[in-house]
Amino acid sequence: MKINKYVEDLRTKSAAELNEELVAAKKELFNLRFQNATNQLDNTSRIKEVRKNIARIQTVITAKAAE
Repeated sequence: MKINKYVEDLRTKSAAELNEELVAAKKELFNLRFQNATNQLDNTSRIKEVRKNIARIQTVITAKAAE
């Protein structure tokens, strides 16, 4: 599945790369929210997808910290 592949890719990255990915995802979420507020966003389901990706990244970061 697509999601499982994404999570496996996250698990192979280092902590610094995960933090960069997290910052990029948060910036993307901010931009999507801004577009939604100004009625420029066509695909509103992308907001939900990015929020879930942020949670996945944070989960992998926490798991790596616990090791």
